[in-house]
Amino acid sequence: MLAIKYTLFSIIAIFVNLLFQYISFQIYHGFASLYIAILIGTISGLICKYTLDKKYIFFHISKNKKDNINDFLLYASTGALITSLFWVSEIIFDKIFEHEQAKYLGAVIGLSIGYTTKYFLDKKYIFKQVT
Repeated sequence: MLAIKYTLFSIIAIFVNLLFQYISFQIYHGFASLYIAILIGTISGLICKYTLDKKYIFFHISKNKKDNINDFLLYASTGALITSLFWVSEIIFDKIFEHEQAKYLGAVIGLSIGYTTKYFLDKKYIFKQVT
């Protein structure tokens, strides 16, 4: 059941990420629009995934706001690997295939690999009290 929930939450975070990228592209088409959209998508997906993982996967309760901020910063730091995989994958697919939808496929592939890795990092280093 945990694997199903984690997969579902990863899919939700990917959807949120891509939705915010799509919205960004609708608003801005200028210089570096792909990179701006990726950044906006990354931030929105990170916040979504942190909230879902913390509450429903790891059942973690922060002691206070400072603890929550520290947890989030640690969580975000393990996300650096995911972010690099996702950004590189999305950019490569965008450049190689030169199709409007290719960047989204690259993002899904990069995020899928990254989220699988991230679960184990978070379990070991961020939300240690998991049973």
